Amino acid sequence: MTIRMVEKLTDETFGEFIGNNRVAVVDCWAAWCFPCRFLSPVIDELANENGGVAFGKLNVDENRAIPMKYGIMSIPTLLYFRDGKLVDKSVGALPKEELQKRLDKLLA
Repeated sequence: MTIRMVEKLTDETFGEFIGNNRVAVVDCWAAWCFPCRFLSPVIDELANENGGVAFGKLNVDENRAIPMKYGIMSIPTLLYFRDGKLVDKSVGALPKEELQKRLDKLLA
């Protein structure tokens, strides 16, 4: 099994990441956030199980422009993109099954 990496994003690389991938999910997180740490291995699992989706992580403490642009007030927040456009957003450390349902809808 190939291990797919979750790409570390910055305000500068974000646009290229969502533009270069048909379907992309961005995990907006911070190191001090316990629910973010809980969600991180789930994101890694989903990245390995969903080959048609590109996954990225954006540290909101180090990158302020993107969270401001997308109105992120709580973390973890997942942003779901199709063809470079935001199509869904989830807030909180949701169960893997719920996140997979959102991915399935995104890929449909």
